[in-house]
Amino acid sequence: MDDADVAFQGERGAYSEGAAISYFGEKLVPISCRTLKEVFSKVESKKVNFAVVPMENSLEGSVNESYDLLLESNLKVRGEIEYRVNHCLIANPGTKLKEIREVYSHPQALAQCRGYLSKMGFDTVPAYDTAGSVLLIKEKKLEKTAAIASSRAAEIYGMKVLADKIAGSTRNFTRFFVLGDSDHQPTGADKTSIIFSTKHQPGALYAVMKVFASNKINLTKIESRPTKRTPWEYNFYVDFEGHRLDVKIQKLLRTLDQAAVFVKILGSYPAARK
Repeated sequence: MDDADVAFQGERGAYSEGAAISYFGEKLVPISCRTLKEVFSKVESKKVNFAVVPMENSLEGSVNESYDLLLESNLKVRGEIEYRVNHCLIANPGTKLKEIREVYSHPQALAQCRGYLSKMGFDTVPAYDTAGSVLLIKEKKLEKTAAIASSRAAEIYGMKVLADKIAGSTRNFTRFFVLGDSDHQPTGADKTSIIFSTKHQPGALYAVMKVFASNKINLTKIESRPTKRTPWEYNFYVDFEGHRLDVKIQKLLRTLDQAAVFVKILGSYPAARK
């Protein structure tokens, strides 16, 4: 098995594959998976060495399934990617824009393009993947039908781009995590991701947040997700500056163990290049 085998969710041409290529470069051997759960399973079973999974989009927010799978998995975060997304309207060759009545794509892509789709009066059909929707309309030879995906997907499948930059903002980025059996060694420009939960009582979350403030640790993200054990109780996902091996961060983590009910270190990794 090649050390750069990388699992991603979707078909060839998916944005996840594009993000993986931007991170691994020419060493990449892309492994397409139908679901995010399968992506995690490929690495956990050592069928591939790495995975690239979407975590949040700058327009539509977090990918909840990815956060839930991180809680269940022993995989570590070893990198992050901030990948620019340019949605294109793609159809079979010979199709004209004025003929389109129906558009297929992943629900996130449809949501990011809702303004354009509404203006054009298109009906929408959710699909499991952006690039997969291009492949679907190609294989079924669907007329009056388009897909939303990357221009790379159109190129791979020999399809026609009818319009590009159709999202609600040109500042459309998706943040991805790179996962593996271990996290990354310190680089001096690192971030750490953890999950924690608190007692269900007044001031419990404040007590944990105070630990970060008193140690002068900069939080870059905080996200809550239901525990799925007890209604209205939550796990908190936090990203912050620093590496878990830094003396300052080790002190922080020891204090967190006392302030929180549960703490899980997801990994430390180089901050994404801007």
